[in-house]
Amino acid sequence: MTTNSRGAPLLAAQNVCRTFGHGPDMLRAVDRVSFSIQPGEIVAIVGESGSGKSTLARLLLRLLDPTGGQILLHGQDVTKLHRNNELKIYWQKVQGAFQDSFAAFNQFYSVRRSLDRALNVLDVRLTSSERKQRVFNSLREVGLEPDILAKLPHQLSGGQLQRVMIARALVTGPELLIADEPTSMLDASLRVTVLNLLMDLRKRHNMSILFITHDLGQANYLSDRILVMYRGEIVEQGPVAQVLESPQHEYTQRLLADVPRLHGKAHVLNV
Repeated sequence: MTTNSRGAPLLAAQNVCRTFGHGPDMLRAVDRVSFSIQPGEIVAIVGESGSGKSTLARLLLRLLDPTGGQILLHGQDVTKLHRNNELKIYWQKVQGAFQDSFAAFNQFYSVRRSLDRALNVLDVRLTSSERKQRVFNSLREVGLEPDILAKLPHQLSGGQLQRVMIARALVTGPELLIADEPTSMLDASLRVTVLNLLMDLRKRHNMSILFITHDLGQANYLSDRILVMYRGEIVEQGPVAQVLESPQHEYTQRLLADVPRLHGKAHVLNV
């Protein structure tokens, strides 16, 4: 674990809420969620489909507006930022990678164009050679060669496309990567590759990662802390070993009960 628990958090959510609809049909997708992420920390949010994890990710990425609460980056409230030019500084520091990598790209854009367009979020003007170097560096970070730049999304494998999506997030030099189920559409061997890549990024750049998953095994393999989300709320949180070995909330206990057991204990090491 590389976190400094005494330092100021990189990102903090304070009583963040998001509702949809009105009156008796109103849905509380995210309900008074509070937590923080320290520099260099990997935090996993675990829960079943429909628990509110992806909605929370979109709120933290400022792709959705919260209906209540605050999101703080280095102590500065970013929930009041709405226009793209206001959010650019935030998006330089907070980037996302998503479950469906194919849907995350314009299918008519080459890899080069997709990565180059991501640089438009930067306030500083880069020369053509500087932009090219940033693109090359981001591909190198995820283990891809420059010859992939001319290809279109449909010409790539699922694993390649997932790594291109992470490279696109890295091109701005973010401090936090929000990875929403980034391995769920990959086979087992590719899942391990992506998880190891995320751990390497933390090691090389002290990058914080919010890893959203339904898989306790992946959360155990990758993260320092686990937040358990149920019906829009964080019902339990703590260090990985504490939550998995001594779960306090009945929902966490139920999640663990669904994990294959080895020698009488839940076996959550496999990814």
